[in-house]
Amino acid sequence: MSMRRRNIQQINRRGGALLAVLAIVCAITILSLGFLTRSDVELASGMNMILRTEMDYLAESGLEHARGLVLNPQDASGEYWYGTVSQQLIEGSNDYYDVSVTKVGECDYQLNSTAYRKNGSEQIARSSLSANLRLNPCVAYLQSLLQAIPAQVTVNGDVYIGDSLTNFGTINGDIYLSKTVANLTPGSIKGKRFENAASAPVSLPGLATSDFSSQYYINNTAYTVQTLPVGLNQNLSLTPSANNPAGIYYCNGSLELKNCTIGGMIVVKDDLKLWGTSNVTITAVKNFPALVVGRNLSFEENGVPFRVTGLAQVNGYIDMKSKTGSSLTVNGALYVLGNGIKNTTSCTVTVTGVPNKAAIQLWPNAGTARRWSPAGGAFYKSITRQ
Repeated sequence: MSMRRRNIQQINRRGGALLAVLAIVCAITILSLGFLTRSDVELASGMNMILRTEMDYLAESGLEHARGLVLNPQDASGEYWYGTVSQQLIEGSNDYYDVSVTKVGECDYQLNSTAYRKNGSEQIARSSLSANLRLNPCVAYLQSLLQAIPAQVTVNGDVYIGDSLTNFGTINGDIYLSKTVANLTPGSIKGKRFENAASAPVSLPGLATSDFSSQYYINNTAYTVQTLPVGLNQNLSLTPSANNPAGIYYCNGSLELKNCTIGGMIVVKDDLKLWGTSNVTITAVKNFPALVVGRNLSFEENGVPFRVTGLAQVNGYIDMKSKTGSSLTVNGALYVLGNGIKNTTSCTVTVTGVPNKAAIQLWPNAGTARRWSPAGGAFYKSITRQ
């Protein structure tokens, strides 16, 4: 073999080896690029998952924000808290949430919370949750001592009885008792029964007539209570004023009302008696009770319609005296600390639990607030991702 032929063969072997090396390098490069691309995708996916998780948690924080304020309507400027926008858990971050609250029942609220991250004016991440919140327990009617609930009584909400009970009425809610209940025809209890309860599911409002006999506070400012004369007061139309913004009216004895419209609160040291065929109505100012009676409430005439919006506390009992066509309607809460409601033949009594109207915030002393609500808790009936 000539020298020239051997040189050509050596060159061909070297060229083949170089091509093989180049092929291997290309394969390794392609594989490496594939791994890098996959790693970038996985890293981006991981970052997106972290971002989504952060937005989910932030949206849940929005729901909890709403839950706390629905349970404490005293803090709301309106009837209840309707929601807010552009809230932050960490000041100065780019993460925000919006919350809306809609009341769908007296104890049921629809909550919507949307969390998002901003990059300038653009939202680069978003998570939305929707929840149905139920206030429970929520005691619309409380009765401390032994007395049957008559057939003419309807309670839309939960009930607490600090004794045994024979029920002939309609209870559209749960019932809690310190002893036991006998439900007799035509009685109806639509909710659960919690017998032999160690204590009431909510505390008592703790209202005394003496708390409102002369003055009251709102924050650090003292206001003078307006007095009503003992005996018959008729055709009154009372509204809050600059000097009495809670509209508190006090009677230092027994009070009789006939055809009256009260915007505010009636406080009676002894008995309250009702007359007249026109409405006697009391509508509480936000965060204040509507009615506190030191002893008993009674109906003295046929056809007396008595309507209360807010919290009503009667320290004795309620006597309808079987006055034909007379009615008691409470939208808020009714707490009777004595022997319940008596002599309801031909009468009607309807109590509807409205927690945001019954909740109170009072100042026993300047700057010292005390709160109470008939709602003892709240739970989510459902939470869904939007």
